[in-house]
Amino acid sequence: MKYQSVFAEGLFEGHTVIVTGGGSGIGRCTAHELAALGANVALVGRDPEKLDKVRREIIEDGGTASGYACDIRDESAVISTIEAILSEHGRIDALVNNAGGQYRAEMKTISTKGFEAVVRNNLTGGFIFMREVYTRWMEHHGGAIVNMIADIWHGWPNFAHSAASRGGMHTLSETAASEWAAAGVRVNTVAPGSIASSGLDTYDPRHRAYIQNEIAAEVPLQRFGTESEVAAAIVFLLSPAAAYITGSCIRIDGGGPNARPMWAKLAPSDRSQPFNGFHRAILPEILSPRD
Repeated sequence: MKYQSVFAEGLFEGHTVIVTGGGSGIGRCTAHELAALGANVALVGRDPEKLDKVRREIIEDGGTASGYACDIRDESAVISTIEAILSEHGRIDALVNNAGGQYRAEMKTISTKGFEAVVRNNLTGGFIFMREVYTRWMEHHGGAIVNMIADIWHGWPNFAHSAASRGGMHTLSETAASEWAAAGVRVNTVAPGSIASSGLDTYDPRHRAYIQNEIAAEVPLQRFGTESEVAAAIVFLLSPAAAYITGSCIRIDGGGPNARPMWAKLAPSDRSQPFNGFHRAILPEILSPRD
């Protein structure tokens, strides 16, 4: 069995695409789809064991991938990684700035150190990667960049640090889209909402009941999204079909920001059928029913 992509076979044949945070979750899924469409995928992340596992999965499925252990917050490490990718592959056609993360906490309890750590992970590291990929390759050859943000619209209670950094990444992307357009570089963002991905397992198990029972009920489509639904949006933005799209954002959130519970309750529904193209998808442990 292989990845069931809705895009044309060989779409990215001969292209090199960097996927940061490629060792798990949405990054892993996106890397698999890109590889299934012919891309040479450069997996970047902090855990070499996770990267190697995904690299081996892709190769087993007939794709091409290489792994590069790198902390995106470390400028010198980013530069070395990009140089290594150029040395091995000779080009960088696209960047998926997926690495990042956050933790649930009330704003009043977030320390300055904790706030700065999340901002550096979700915004500064992405900026460094964008800048270095642009100046070392894309400025003279063109390319496409997709940056990961989140469902930040109207604020994000209990995730103030991530809301600030993801909002910054959105406006940073809009700025880069204008400044880098003349070089033939497109820059867009994707904003996932509640996605059934391994990232959910980073949250405190005490929130299991809330995650399992309440989140989906607050989304118009009444379910979690899948990793492959996010990956498909990323792949589209990297594809030739998106040639006239830059400085934009695709929401993958089931309509969550549009729900207005103060005016109307959502009607229960099970009519939204998920797209599951990823043959190696794994349900997050926190969503699995307890014995």
